Amino acid sequence: MIDEEYRRQNRAAWDRLSDGSQFAHRATDEECLDPIKTLDGRGWLPKSVAGMDVLCLASGGGWQSILYAAAGARVTVVDLSEGMLSLDEREAARRRLSVKTIHASMDDLSMLQDQSFDIVHQPVSTCYVPDLLRVYSEIARVCRDGGVYISQHKQPTSAQITHRNERNHFVIGIEYYHEGPLPRTEDTSYRERGAVEYLHRWDELVGGLCRSGFVIEDLREPRRADPKAPVEHFGYRGRFIPPYVRMKARRLPRTTQPDPRTPQIWIP
Repeated sequence: MIDEEYRRQNRAAWDRLSDGSQFAHRATDEECLDPIKTLDGRGWLPKSVAGMDVLCLASGGGWQSILYAAAGARVTVVDLSEGMLSLDEREAARRRLSVKTIHASMDDLSMLQDQSFDIVHQPVSTCYVPDLLRVYSEIARVCRDGGVYISQHKQPTSAQITHRNERNHFVIGIEYYHEGPLPRTEDTSYRERGAVEYLHRWDELVGGLCRSGFVIEDLREPRRADPKAPVEHFGYRGRFIPPYVRMKARRLPRTTQPDPRTPQIWIP
């Protein structure tokens, strides 16, 4: 699938989702009273982001950008969906906050200057592009030395589930080394209708991030298990398959990165 085709389909899907879906949750007045606490329940962000340059990547919808702006950051939002970006623009105008929006794909940030952001914050979205390393490379380029990259991704095993058998066991019906867009499946618990999605393996998700010039400082698996959920509910699915992984990474200073052509020797 050529670049413009997967982008076209995902743009259309997310424009539809911008109209009243759970992904179009705008920041509330209560959340804006303590925006850092709302954004960061793990202590990954600085106590203050006032005056910092923040890139909210593929995160349109009027939530993340508004909270960072309310906390005093200089905020730029990049999103493929004009519908989602319009929510950021309207909410920022209503609250008299300054938020810059850019209509673009996460795997092409050529409109942004090198080393221009202190924080890059990206919700679940890398599953919508075929080349994860291309995304990481762009983030590494625009992130300042020592800058923080916070991201959340769909775990590969979750993307491999196709259906349930007669005993309500989850069936892994997609190969781990599947290439290209994911096929349609009976199980749609963590799939967005109409979107083109891709499976990214752990060597890409974690190894690719390290090879792009970041060091991972923390990694969490958000709990989506509900022991009381009925079997048809996604909370029941979460008891067996964690859907997401969340990572905090820091941009290494460019002068200290090893030359990939130089053999690295490990001494026990």
